[in-house]
Amino acid sequence: MEKQRNESILSRFLKGVVIALGFILPGVSGGVLAAILGIYERMLRFMAHLTKNFKENLLFFLPVGIGGIVGIGLLSKPLEWLLQNYQIIVLWGFAGAIIGTLPALAKESTLKSKRTTGDLLWFFGSMVIGFLFLYFMGDILGTIPANFIGFVIAGGLIALGVLVPGLSPSNLLLVLGLYDPMLKGFKSFDIMGVFLPIAIGGLAVMLLFSKLMEWLLTHYHSKVYHFILGIVIASTGLIVIPPVANYSGFTWITAVIGIILFVLGAGLGLWMSKLEEKYK
Repeated sequence: MEKQRNESILSRFLKGVVIALGFILPGVSGGVLAAILGIYERMLRFMAHLTKNFKENLLFFLPVGIGGIVGIGLLSKPLEWLLQNYQIIVLWGFAGAIIGTLPALAKESTLKSKRTTGDLLWFFGSMVIGFLFLYFMGDILGTIPANFIGFVIAGGLIALGVLVPGLSPSNLLLVLGLYDPMLKGFKSFDIMGVFLPIAIGGLAVMLLFSKLMEWLLTHYHSKVYHFILGIVIASTGLIVIPPVANYSGFTWITAVIGIILFVLGAGLGLWMSKLEEKYK
């Protein structure tokens, strides 16, 4: 904890920029990034016990929040361009980066207790059911209008992606038809139409569910992380298959570059996981 308190403002700002990737990159979870960067558990305690050490926690997370807003604004435009022009290889790069974080999550899952048959059932159940639900979610729920209420819902999903490491809100927003409008709003810094409702939905969900998540991690740590592992694998598979990924015009060159970026992404994910050990 002392090491976290002594982190520089710049370090926390840069962590916010990185965590912003979890808000806008398909298949990437802000919660996983927060865990990798060593601030997830402190953030969860802050939201679950808002009045405890409020000033200290607020000052700690303020640079993180500013970094997140700046990161969203700066990264939205190039991301939109990359996904429009090089979608397949970019998505495979994302998938590799997520796969690279799995060893750290697997290690975390047995940190407080040994793996049991029940844990494995949670893992396989969440992987299979999560994949099927996400794949058919558009048929089940339909699309949501990109208006104020729609972006409040988007903010709630983004907050869930922070509270539940491994859950990618961008995957859900893609299926619900809110991803592209959200990205355009981020790119143009649409404060009232996009940022404000997303902030309202996000704060509401964080305040409502942070205590529950803290309780679950305290009493069912292993099962929660095995559930997360299953969701991570399910959502990662989802972003590299249709309908999220469009393989029209696919060539062997695309395949080679995609494989290279997948390997590089996996290396990046492993490297980022090392940061969690450093800052915990």
